[in-house]
Parts: sequence; C-alpha cells; structure tokens
Amino acid sequence: MAPAGKKGILERLDAGELVIGDGGFVFALEKRGYVKAGPWTPEAAAENPEAVKQLHREFLRAGSNVMQTFTFYASDDKLENRGHTQRFTGQQINEFACDLAREVANEGDALVAGGVSQTPAYLSCKSEQDVKAIFKKQLDVFVKKDVDFLIAEYFEHVEEAEWAVQALKATGKPVAATLCIGPEGDLNNISPGDCAVKLVKAGADIVGINCHFDPETCVKTVKMMKEGVEKAGLKAHYMCQPLAYHTPDCNRQGFIDLPEFPFALEPRILTRWDMQKYAREAYNAGIRYIGGCCGFEPYHVRALSEELSAERGFLPAGSDKHGSWGSGLEMHTKPWVRARARRDYWEQLKPASGRPYCSSLSLPDGWGITKGHADLMQQKEATSQEQLKALFDKAKH
Repeated sequence: MAPAGKKGILERLDAGELVIGDGGFVFALEKRGYVKAGPWTPEAAAENPEAVKQLHREFLRAGSNVMQTFTFYASDDKLENRGHTQRFTGQQINEFACDLAREVANEGDALVAGGVSQTPAYLSCKSEQDVKAIFKKQLDVFVKKDVDFLIAEYFEHVEEAEWAVQALKATGKPVAATLCIGPEGDLNNISPGDCAVKLVKAGADIVGINCHFDPETCVKTVKMMKEGVEKAGLKAHYMCQPLAYHTPDCNRQGFIDLPEFPFALEPRILTRWDMQKYAREAYNAGIRYIGGCCGFEPYHVRALSEELSAERGFLPAGSDKHGSWGSGLEMHTKPWVRARARRDYWEQLKPASGRPYCSSLSLPDGWGITKGHADLMQQKEATSQEQLKALFDKAKH
C-alpha cells in the first residue's frame, strides 16, 4: 500500500497532472541476460530480484511516477506454455514482482500498478469464464499486495481486453487498459475509436495504446480512441506507452512481423531527441499518462521527463549530471563537440545508421492469422522439430 498522503492515479489525472510511466522490462532484462526471448516471461522477478529492482530504481530516477509490476505474461497458462520450465508458480512470481515494485515506489513519488496481459488461452479459443479465471489468479495477488491501480495491457483483440477490464474492475481499484494495435484497429478490424468505447463501457478509467508500434503511430491511434470516446459522450483519461523503435513499415500486427524482431532492432532505436518530440506530441494530444514499452531504457524516460519538466515543475534526479538538451557538452574538450550544446542541432540532426547498403525499410512477415487459426493453438509441450520444419518451410515462401 502506498504511504499515506501519496495521491492516487485518478486523483493525479483528474487534477490535470502529468504521469510518466516506466519502460520495457522484458526487452531491457533480456539484453541484460535475465529474460528468455520468445516466451518473454517474468520469472526473473523471483530468480534475479536485484536485477529487476535495479531497473525499477533507474526508471524512478529517470522520472517515472509508476512502477509497473514485472508481471507481463505471468499467467499460469503462459508460464507452462510451449515447454517453458520454471521453478516458481505464477503466484510466487507475481508476489515477488509486487514487493519489488512497492519497495522502489516508496523511495519516491511513485505508484504501483499491477499488470495483466493477453493469454494463450484466448488464442486457443477458451471460454470467457476460463480466460477470466486466469486473470483472477493474478488479481488475487494484486489485491493481497494492495497495488495502487491495475493495468490490462498488450491486447490484440478488444474482446479479450474487455474481459480483462471486467475482471480488474471487480477489485474496486482504478483500471487502465491498453491495446497493442495501430490505426487499422484490432485483429478483428474493430476501429481504435470503437475499441476505446468498448473498454470504457467495460469499466476502464484510462484507455490507450502500448507496444507494437512507434510513438508517432501510437499517438495517432490514441487520438482516434479519444475521438471515439468523446463522440460517444463518454469520459476517460488517456495513456500511451509505445515502442522505442521506428516502425513506419509495420503492418497491422506491428514490430513482431518485422524480420529484425527481436534480435536486430537496434538500428531502429529512437534517440533521446526523438523521445522529447514524442513527449511533446503526446502532451499536445491531451494524453496525460506518457510512458514506454519494449526498447525503452531509463535514458528514454529521462528524455520524456526533461521535455515536460516545465509542466511537471521539476527535473528528475537522473538529470542532475545531464543537463537538458546536451548542455553538459559545453564543457567538452573538443570545440566542434562544444558547438553541439544546443537544442536546434539535435532536433535537426538526421542520424546515420553506419551500415553500408542497409535498406531504410523492411517487408513485414505477417501471415495474416489470428485467434482460432491452427498455427496459434497453444501447447505445453516444446515445439517439435517437425513443427519447426513446417514453419521454416512456410517462411521461405
């Protein structure tokens, strides 16, 4: 439970305050050697708690107001899926994650958000009752640990997100819901505006977008959600937690369809100056919960905080040695580097990739399959060599 006197998420947003989210834990911790790419499950919260705690602390120092529990894909069906072996139950992982987030949140003016995400059970066409039961097991931990609010994130199908929101709302805590969709809508062709209306009617206090697309695409999509909610005569707060990668060539399913996913995305990474542009565009669009997802490192969040420091009334601790817009470069040894200590230089710069003959865009792999397709039927056994061969052969065509 947050210390007495600390304002809750809705209290802050209702007052027009800006909330800065954190960044992408699974990608950051995979790069650091604590998460397995593919399953993207968060057993590191139990196996390597100090690593998770340190990342929380770095995001807090960069200006984050929210410590989101490292519980992405921590449902029992996901933890058991496709041969993933683990020494901890979903309940244990969620409990560790809540404790770590609370410890760091209490070191500053931050809140703890318990998060749930899409389930293999839904993709395998399990019932609403079955899917909600999976969410309920996670929620029992969040209620026990008294997190400050709840987030249903990373949903490709608004129907499953509605089920999640309904389950989360039953706890009585504030609920945020974010879809991993772009302007084309969810995988059943439901528009962003209609998706947002469904989520608000299901009980979401905050709606928005996370993951799968770059900031420009995500802000555009949240604008569409906002228009839909307002047209329906409803009210909500809005949030945006995009990728830290440029994805102009993505199709409906976002960066997971890019041939560079997940091990060669670095040439696409946004600079801190791109992040400051994102922060300003999101703020101007009326979004007041601004954070990040996969690829976001603490320095990216610091850039958000610095861009919006006037609106927040302070700079984060992580800016003490940094100086906004590279002002620290004024003390560099080389005069041509000192000449870069100004905002207009970095805003106008077109960074080079340094990769000879590198293409500027990619052709996404999207196979156009979604819930109910045979290739998405989930299994607990490890993928067999025969199954892999079929996928490899299919990918060649």
